[in-house]
Amino acid sequence: MELGRRARGRRTELGLSQMALADRIGLHFTFVSSVERGERNLSLSSILRLAEGLEMNAADLVEDLRWDADSPT
Repeated sequence: MELGRRARGRRTELGLSQMALADRIGLHFTFVSSVERGERNLSLSSILRLAEGLEMNAADLVEDLRWDADSPT
């Protein structure tokens, strides 16, 4: 969930729609939407693509995130 909040925050800072971000990273806008809602477990390559599209370092996107064993994803 936190990664999704960070991604949404950065996307809005950049003035991008979900569709525009999806176009930047070569994925469907439903992917971006589901990431922002915390419904996806992302691969490293997806995290890297997302961070690049958000014009940020992937390390900053995931800094201090912890795995939640109780999370549905």
